[in-house]
Amino acid sequence: MPENQHEDPFESRFAAALRDTGHSFRTDDPAALVGQGQVRGRRKQLLRRTAVLGGMTGVALVGVGATLLLPTDVHDPRRTSAAAGPASTAGPSAASPSPAETFTGDDMLRSLKELLPQGTYSEEAAQGTESTMPPYARLVFDDGQGAAALGLSVDRMDPGGEQAAQWTTCPDKKTVGYDDCTSATQPDGSRLMLLRGYEYPDRRVDTKWWNAELVTPDGVHVSLSEWNAPAQKDAPVSRPRPPLSVEQLKEVVTADVWKRVAAAMPQSPKPSATGEASPEGRPSGAIAKTLMGLLPENLKVTGRSGPGGEYAYLVVDDGKGGSLVQINVQPGMSDVAGELFKDAEKLPDGRLVVTRESPGEKGGKNVVMWTADTLRPDGLRVVISAFNTPDQNADATRDTPALTLAQLREIALSTEWDAGA
Repeated sequence: MPENQHEDPFESRFAAALRDTGHSFRTDDPAALVGQGQVRGRRKQLLRRTAVLGGMTGVALVGVGATLLLPTDVHDPRRTSAAAGPASTAGPSAASPSPAETFTGDDMLRSLKELLPQGTYSEEAAQGTESTMPPYARLVFDDGQGAAALGLSVDRMDPGGEQAAQWTTCPDKKTVGYDDCTSATQPDGSRLMLLRGYEYPDRRVDTKWWNAELVTPDGVHVSLSEWNAPAQKDAPVSRPRPPLSVEQLKEVVTADVWKRVAAAMPQSPKPSATGEASPEGRPSGAIAKTLMGLLPENLKVTGRSGPGGEYAYLVVDDGKGGSLVQINVQPGMSDVAGELFKDAEKLPDGRLVVTRESPGEKGGKNVVMWTADTLRPDGLRVVISAFNTPDQNADATRDTPALTLAQLREIALSTEWDAGA
């Protein structure tokens, strides 16, 4: 997974972060083309949060979470003080924010530290509600048992939309490995997901990543991540597990102060009454439906992903066992043509095509991945892969994927993908 370096000024770095996160598939690591797809599809709001919380030093999707990508983060001890929030009168509700109330970056850090156990802090960074970007706080926290990265962000979304459901629904273990995950409705109607997973789903290093996602009935979204290392990536593991227990993660994200933070954020346009759509205008969930319509008739669909923007997966069976099929449909990818498609076949209409065979990405024995990668002249990229197992975390269950490279190519080049781009 790439670590992209961005330069000042902030606006340029942020724009680059969005682009690089969206373009994080690489030909030198074919497995990454689809390995992070579930995260990309079900968590589109991650893009801008990742750019901010990552401190602009490294933006990449990771494992299941990629929720808060922090190069060097961790948190603080518990306090109780009015300084934990801005000076104001009674806190407004998230539905009716008071323009007089603001939270600075220091307020965000104090609010977070107030909710943490006793410890020391370093590598602090934060952004308040004075910006149009989502407010966040990140730091490195040490409770005496080892430094650990931690970060929290706050934003708003349609509480009844597909996006909220995606953020608070446990991922499918067929595509993402983790130790434990729960998703439940809280007494106040909020949806809360608590996940204990790994920075890398193939566990090539021992970095653990624990995550809490809360969406309230008012549409306040609080996201909290922690690691058992002083940085999300490329830092030695410093402790057996992240510092906060699942119960403590819940306590932090459900704190009332984050509703006040959300209320103080600049207002954004209300979500469409017709439902959410991905940035390219393709309705959420349409990818899986379109893919099902393009499959050969001999394949039976035995499993599929939930709603998603540009990513979907199916488990298909041709009578010889299950085979996982993943697809990404990404607009605006023209700038990667020279890097990713330099040796591609060029069709008369200008479309570029690459096919390849590679090992599976998650360590299962004898797993192979067959991929067809295509790029339209307008920048729409469609990349589809099939595996010889229904579960990337398990060993191969058949000799080859249920779809041939020719069939994958045909699906990726279908004009059905052009309709919503």
